[in-house]
Amino acid sequence: MAKSYRVGVACMSHDHVWGEIAIWQSLPNVQLVGAGDDEPHLLERFTQQTGITNTYYSWQELLENEELDVLQVAGGNSEGADIVEAAAARGIHVISEKPMAATLAQANRMYNAALQAGTKLLINWPTAWSPAWQELAKRALGGEIGTIHNTRYRSAHNGPIAIGCEKSFIRDLITPEINGAGAFMDYCCYGADLAALLLGLPHSVTGMRGYFGTEPGYAASDDNGMIIAKYPHAFGLCEASWTQPVGYAGNNPVVYGSEGALSILKSNVYLQKPGQPTEEITPAELVYPYRNGPEYLLHCIETGEEIEGYCSPQVSRDAQEILEAGLRSANSGLTQVLPLE
Repeated sequence: MAKSYRVGVACMSHDHVWGEIAIWQSLPNVQLVGAGDDEPHLLERFTQQTGITNTYYSWQELLENEELDVLQVAGGNSEGADIVEAAAARGIHVISEKPMAATLAQANRMYNAALQAGTKLLINWPTAWSPAWQELAKRALGGEIGTIHNTRYRSAHNGPIAIGCEKSFIRDLITPEINGAGAFMDYCCYGADLAALLLGLPHSVTGMRGYFGTEPGYAASDDNGMIIAKYPHAFGLCEASWTQPVGYAGNNPVVYGSEGALSILKSNVYLQKPGQPTEEITPAELVYPYRNGPEYLLHCIETGEEIEGYCSPQVSRDAQEILEAGLRSANSGLTQVLPLE
C-alpha cells in the first residue's frame, strides 16, 4: 500500500499558500491535517477553504500536536529559518515559498539544517512550474545557445495594494525586518534564481533600489530595484518594480549565449540563431512529477532524488547570496565581491 503523507501548514501570510493548499488536498496520497498561525483570520480562512478544524495559534503548537511528514511553510521571509530548523530536527521535510529567506544568514541556516538532518527542502518558485521556463532552462543548460553571456529578467506589477494582495501579505512585503527589503527582495529574487541556476555564483554584484511610487509604506523599503551580477564571462540582470501598471514590453526573460538567444513571450519560447529565422517553440505540457511543488517534493522524498532546478536549496541559497550582495551594494553604493563574509 502506498504511503500516505501527513502535511501541515506553518504560517499563511504569503498569498501563494492558498493555491498550494488546494494542490495538497488534490493529491491522493496526502492527508492535510492542520495549520498553525498567530493570525486568527488566516486560520479561519484555512478552515473555510479546507474544512479542516485542527488549527493552532502558532506553528510551534502545530509541530507539538501533530505527527507530520511534510510542512508547507508560507509566512514572512524571516520566519523560514526557525521553522525549517525545528522541522528538520523532527525529520519533517519542508516546502517553503520563495524567496528562501530575508537574509543570507537565514538561508544558510535553512540549507544546513536540512542537509544535516537528511530532510528535503524545496524552495517553491512559481516560475519552476511554467512550461516555458522549464523549456528555456533545459535548452540553455543543454548548450543550445553555447556559452551563456547574459541573463535578464524583470519581475513587476503595480504594487501589492493595487493588485489586491491580502493585508497580512502586504504588511510582510513592506516591512524590511520581515521581507528583507521591498520590491528588491520580492521581485529581484526571480532574476537571481535564474542567474544562479544557469551561471552559479557571480564574482561581484552591484545593486540599486529606490522609492518611485505613491502606495503608502513602501518608502521604508523600496518599490524598485536592480541587480547586476558579474561573472567571468557573463552578466546576470535582475529587475524589480512595484510601479509598473502595464504588462512587459518585450520578451522576458532573455538569455543570450555565444551561439544564439532564448527568450519567453507569453507562453512560448523563442530561439534565435545567427543567420536563421527566429523559431517559436510551444513547450510541451507539464508532466509528472514536474507540475507543481508538492508533487515534485513527494517524488523526491519517495525516490531519494535530490531536488534540482529552480527549486534546489543550493540554487535558491545562491540566489539569496546574490540578493544579499545586491542589497548591501544598494545601501552602501559599493560593488560587493563574493563570497560574502
